[in-house]
Amino acid sequence: MLASFEQLWDQSIWMRLGVLAVLALASAAVLRAIVRAIFARLARRSAFLADLKAKTSVPLDWLLPLLLLSFALHSLPAADLRRFELPWRLLVIVLIGLTTWLVVRCIHALVNAAVRRHPLDVVNNLQARRIATQVQVLGRVADVVVILLGAAAALMRVPGAEQLGASLLASAGIAGLAFGLAAKPVLSNLVAGLQIALTQPIRLDDVVIIEGEWGRIEEITGTYVIVRIWDERRMVVPLNWFIEHPFQNWTRTGAQLIGSVFLWLDYRVPMEPLREELNRLCKAAPEWDGRVCVLQVTDANERGVQLRALVSSADSGLNWDLRCRVREGLIAFVQANYPEALPRWRAEWEGRQVASAARSPVHPSAAAMPPSPSAEDGGPRRGRGGSGPVPSVP
Repeated sequence: MLASFEQLWDQSIWMRLGVLAVLALASAAVLRAIVRAIFARLARRSAFLADLKAKTSVPLDWLLPLLLLSFALHSLPAADLRRFELPWRLLVIVLIGLTTWLVVRCIHALVNAAVRRHPLDVVNNLQARRIATQVQVLGRVADVVVILLGAAAALMRVPGAEQLGASLLASAGIAGLAFGLAAKPVLSNLVAGLQIALTQPIRLDDVVIIEGEWGRIEEITGTYVIVRIWDERRMVVPLNWFIEHPFQNWTRTGAQLIGSVFLWLDYRVPMEPLREELNRLCKAAPEWDGRVCVLQVTDANERGVQLRALVSSADSGLNWDLRCRVREGLIAFVQANYPEALPRWRAEWEGRQVASAARSPVHPSAAAMPPSPSAEDGGPRRGRGGSGPVPSVP
């Protein structure tokens, strides 16, 4: 029986291929079971290994059998291997793709481990945000590099790829220009991602003002940034926008912030009682960090004075709540104790005399005499040169 098996092995290539495939798949199943058992035991002690096991489980399920199958096929004689050149090339390309997938998943597990080690949900998270931003941006750049290398390695296994590359080089004048124009947005975002990772003008959870919108940096990808607006909207901003345009970063060097509260009041407002009330409000507010609590007159015009209260908090969210609390408290204090200091408009009204009396004042004695009647009223006629009566002609 053994002799007949050897004879069949020597004569039938399909026999050799089938036996090698069965052995390869069986070995892969055993090896996969061993790897799963080791990972399951180690994952109980390490969150990183648990995450690595979850992310690499599917790629390994495909990679191990195909890898052992490729080893089995490679053990065939060269004459047999040439008959399966096309399946062999396809198998190598699939292995390159699975290996690229596995490496990308491992990079994601490393990024998640670094983020878990430096949580962002702490009071002073500046160092954590710096590390998380660098790790995530560099991780995405590494993803792009690994994928490009994998694609290049797979193309090298495709027949005719060398001729395609030679033709592209021959027409480098036009094809290179077209490729450069088409790839400009991708390359600019890639370079901007590296600049953001190294110089860090923005970090995860930074409070920024972009196009007049207040929000936090929620996610930094390889091509764009997600900004979470205060009303739960999301703003998608390209990476290179942060390199080419100015914007406000409220948490660039620290989360502490000083906020302003402006009030317009009348000139009769007393300042000292308002300063005492501001100090009382700040000391009673849990959002105040004890650094700044100042009330000043910053402007004045014909209608009143402008008061500015400066208050400080540990972060921008607390500072917003503190500003609202201080504004409401000062307005209620003025309404209850100094209502005359509320803003008001002033106007002065004056009575108007008769225009003729204002232009030619009348003597008191002349004003007391009654007016003399004229000829039209039945009175005596007056001459041209005198004031006496004109004699009548007989």
